[in-house]
Amino acid sequence: MLPGAVPWPQEYAARYRAAGYWRGRTLGTLLRDAAAEHGDRAAVVGGEARWTYAELDRRADRLAAGLRGLGIGDRDRVVVQLPNVPEFLAVCFALFRLGAIPVFALPSHRAAEIGYFLEHAGAAAYIVPDRHAGFDHRALARELKARRVIVAGEAQEFTALADLDADPVGLPGPDPSDVALMQLSGGTTGTPKLIPRTHDDYLYSFRASAEICGLTPESVYLCALPVAHNFPMSSPGVFGALAAGAKVVMAPRPGPDAAFPLIEREGVTITGLVPPLALVWMEAARAARHDLSSLRVLQVGGAKFGAEAAARVRGALGCAVQQVFGMAEGLVNYTRLDDPEDVRVGTQGRPISPADEVRVVDAADRDVGPGETGHLLTRGPYTIRGYYRAEAHNAAAFTPDGFYRTGDVVRRTADGHLIVEGRTKDQINRGGEKIAAEEVENHLLAHPAVHDAAVVAVPDALLGERTCAVVIPRGAPPRAPELKAFLRGRGIAAYKIPDRIEFTERFPHTGVGKVSKRDLRAALARGLARGPSVPPPR
Repeated sequence: MLPGAVPWPQEYAARYRAAGYWRGRTLGTLLRDAAAEHGDRAAVVGGEARWTYAELDRRADRLAAGLRGLGIGDRDRVVVQLPNVPEFLAVCFALFRLGAIPVFALPSHRAAEIGYFLEHAGAAAYIVPDRHAGFDHRALARELKARRVIVAGEAQEFTALADLDADPVGLPGPDPSDVALMQLSGGTTGTPKLIPRTHDDYLYSFRASAEICGLTPESVYLCALPVAHNFPMSSPGVFGALAAGAKVVMAPRPGPDAAFPLIEREGVTITGLVPPLALVWMEAARAARHDLSSLRVLQVGGAKFGAEAAARVRGALGCAVQQVFGMAEGLVNYTRLDDPEDVRVGTQGRPISPADEVRVVDAADRDVGPGETGHLLTRGPYTIRGYYRAEAHNAAAFTPDGFYRTGDVVRRTADGHLIVEGRTKDQINRGGEKIAAEEVENHLLAHPAVHDAAVVAVPDALLGERTCAVVIPRGAPPRAPELKAFLRGRGIAAYKIPDRIEFTERFPHTGVGKVSKRDLRAALARGLARGPSVPPPR
């Protein structure tokens, strides 16, 4: 195991192998097996490129040889900051075959984040595009004085990815129990932690996800979100699609303008979005000029998708909604495609694996009963036992017996489905009354004049915190008193009615497209939202 990564205890590793969850395969052999079975089928489409499984396999072999010629080898960490392009997959599989470890950064990361990743991971190389979304990544590499910069595109003084084309060489390959890749923790405060995923556990996660999602060689997966994020990578994502022999379509942008033509042209059957984008797609579909009838499943994850919005998906897009609730640290929950309608729209699903252990606990780590709200803890065959080189943080983030403290506040139904109430840090403490922001957001989304809503805490000298609802209207903004009356009519407690309601045209977002509540609170503090404050509810 890579030094600095926390292994599973031997008894658990043996249990997962005996049960067949871990099969002793590596991510590099995944593509090899798929190419042997589906060689002439399209594997990935993006821009002008359309590569078959055989071609992607060949490119990965030749790129692995070229990277090896640069001195990159077993357990070397390589920060990969590529957008949604086919080269992303070639780079990944080349590194997997070398036993090198990609550290996945989002295209939107800049000097503070990338500098930290390079230093903390002890990176041997940094792989970037030349320019993306108007930003010159080569200038960033110069600023950071990164070691071994490799550029997909016009390289200037750096090494061009296209030049790393060499005759394949025999490679010993990594141990399946060793770290395959590192992802970033999803927190929006502070610097993300590095999440080490092994070949054994990650393969199981996306292979089982592909089965749950019904992927076959006839499926077409649209990667709309930034591919470096765990959701579009493995739930089932691009890797799950390749494991099933399906076609992956890389969208350069997630908006309807880029995605809808690709759905029509490539016959896309499944894709995944975060809730704000799902709402945009549903709105855009009203006037869509493209044929979206091939789309069978819209996955929504990354944040809770409220029941009111989820119930509108089929009418708006003509496909089934599948809720996905998970984390890059491991545990992933899905609503199944054959679940009853109330389960698919009203819950965030149940875990992938029979071996996923889930606890819902109170503040003293005592288990609560079905239907009671508590903090989510989990461990299992694809949930990490610790962040990379983060011993002090791990002591707080994991229980002594290995359960990961997810930071999510949930309820579990009698049949094991989870309902997300919010994040521990997303609960508003209004004079001792606890308010789950996402509950109020879901009620607001039921109003026909509300396109999207985010509820955040604002400081208050008397109560400590009050609630502020920031609303993106659909058309003309409704009057704030009208929204308050609507919420009262929904039967929620008076203390949950927002103390203040503001209107805006757009929300700030994190790099993967989630609403950034940290930035929203900062904008409110700066007075960015200019609408009138609403007095406290009576």
